[in-house]
Parts: sequence; C-alpha cells; structure tokens
Amino acid sequence: MSSRITCEVRTTAPVAVVRLAGALHLGTMRSVHRALSDALVDQPEALVVDLADVSVEDRLALSVFAATARRAEEWPAVPVVLCAPSPVAARWLAESTTCRVVPVTADCAEATRMASATLRMRARLEPVAEACRRARELVTDACARWNLPEAAGPAALVLSELVGNVVRHAGTPMQVTVTLRRPYLHLAVVDGSSAQAQPGGTDLHAEGGRGLMLVRELAQRWGSVPAGQGKAVWAMLPAT
Repeated sequence: MSSRITCEVRTTAPVAVVRLAGALHLGTMRSVHRALSDALVDQPEALVVDLADVSVEDRLALSVFAATARRAEEWPAVPVVLCAPSPVAARWLAESTTCRVVPVTADCAEATRMASATLRMRARLEPVAEACRRARELVTDACARWNLPEAAGPAALVLSELVGNVVRHAGTPMQVTVTLRRPYLHLAVVDGSSAQAQPGGTDLHAEGGRGLMLVRELAQRWGSVPAGQGKAVWAMLPAT
C-alpha cells in the first residue's frame, strides 16, 4: 500500500482547486484533510477537489471529504465539490453518506460551474475601538442589500462582540466576513492569534468573557477553529 499522496492547490479566482495525486486510504487521509483545511484559510468562494489522479484504496477514507464539507459549511461558509473520481471511487461515493453533503461531478469545469457565487462582504480592520463600529456598519449594510431586516440587529451585535474580542485579547489586524448561504447568515473574524476563543464563566463580576457568552446565546451555532497562524471565530444566525 502506497503511503504517499500529494496535494496541489491552484487558485482559479474565486475558486480554489485542490488536485490530489496518489493513494487515498486511512494512512493518507489526515494529510488530505490538512491540505483541504489549509486551502480554506484564504476563504475562497468554493473548494473544488480534483480526484482524477487518486486511487482510493479504502472507502472509509472518503469520509475526509464529508468532514471537510461540514467544516466549510460553518467556516468559511463555502461549498465543496468533488470532480473526476475513478469509476470505483465514484461507485463508493454513491454508496456512502459522503454524496449527501458533497456533490460529485464528472470534470473540474462542471464542478467550478456548480460552485455558484456566494453573497459575501469583507473588511480588513485594525485592532482599535473603532473596529466594532465598522463591523456593525458592514453587517447592517449587508442585511440591507440582501433584504434581511430581522437579522440586522442580532447580527450587528454578534459581529461587534467577535471583533471586540479580537481588540481586547488578540490585538492583531483581522479579516471580517459576512456571508449569506441560506438558510444562514454567516459571520466570521480571522485574527493573528492562535489562542482559541472561549466564553467566560458565569461570574457577573468578571472583567471579560461575557461577550462570547452573548454570541453563544444569539447564534444558532458558533465556534473557533485554527486558520493559518491564527484562528477564525465564526457564528451562524438564521437568515430572515
């Protein structure tokens, strides 16, 4: 059994294409997962995985694509599409739960077309007090453009808390992103600190930590994941 698989990332703006080559099995799926996670750090509009040169030696290893798609659904809120699998891999994919969350196409051109454009607004902010106001303006503008009047208030509060957490604790420049992928409005802040965000305790006299508790209460889901040398803190709210 081959122990090697290579991962080549090609960015065809605004889509990232990861071309795999070699044997996919339980021994190599971790390196594949790492490469796909790294490709998501730049927050592409979609992630296309080219399987034309992949020999799938264990059908269980195909679960790596479902795991990637579920992570990408939360952050950076982009679709994952597989393309050009071998006949054996295509049959195993069809028989597995992977196809329920990851579409499969015959070639990369079709996969790129399938990965339709996502509604998204971004801003690069410095770790200053004004950043919270700019974050609120960004999400309010997005909700107005996308006709989401009921989401504007909660989303502005959540994004302001996420940005405020960076200002108070990370102290690094940040990338703020607002994405609409129905049925959710996705909010994300990527900063340069590797320390994962954690909500504070229930001590009402504590100096900090209550902002993320508020995020937890208002968001449908939220989380903190590594992103390059730093982290991404994301939240999902109903898009209404």
